[in-house]
Amino acid sequence: MTPIRIFYFSDVLCIWAYIAQIRLNELKTTFEDQIVIESHFVPIFGFAKENLENRWRDKGGLEGYSNHVQEVAKKFNHISVHPDIWTKFTPVSSTSCHLFLRAIQLLETKGLVNPSQQVFEKAIWAFRDAFFTKLANISDRQVQFQIAEELGLSIASIQAQIDSGEAYAQLSKNFDLVKEHIVTVSPTLIFNEGRQRLNGNVGYRIMEANIRELLKNPSREESWC
Repeated sequence: MTPIRIFYFSDVLCIWAYIAQIRLNELKTTFEDQIVIESHFVPIFGFAKENLENRWRDKGGLEGYSNHVQEVAKKFNHISVHPDIWTKFTPVSSTSCHLFLRAIQLLETKGLVNPSQQVFEKAIWAFRDAFFTKLANISDRQVQFQIAEELGLSIASIQAQIDSGEAYAQLSKNFDLVKEHIVTVSPTLIFNEGRQRLNGNVGYRIMEANIRELLKNPSREESWC
């Protein structure tokens, strides 16, 4: 049976995507070769600092948003968030991160790293963890280089994917998918060739139920209605 293809859209700076990672891991463990989760990016924090300052101006600004993120994090015991999140260091944009991560993914698709190492997915988590727990300014290229080195990746190889324009092309393709599927929320899961979607903080059992239903009733079958 052909694996179910799932598009997963998120922003690397999104607290809800940070929280949801454990659910994705569980889906991969539960369904193994029955599903394929493709990670894509949606630029919710494309101009992070300016956007947050404007949107939270009447609610305490960046400090107010920081308090909000910390209150959200307290509800989930599998994550931790630094008490100075979004205040001591405020990343300018997640787009820089997304470009760098696309460059890392190209190393996989070109066979420049062992695909079994799953460096792209590991890098996404490393970026999130560095920001939320260590206050790393992950929009800064030097910080990105540092994280890549910690993962044992070649900086020269990553930079070559950016310099050649290929990473930009992949990110542009990613943004076309965002427009095609009208994705405005992080995280968003899209199933069944766009006919089903789950937005935001969705529990694991709901994700699981959607997949089991598709496995039971393949999308190629005509709808009874």
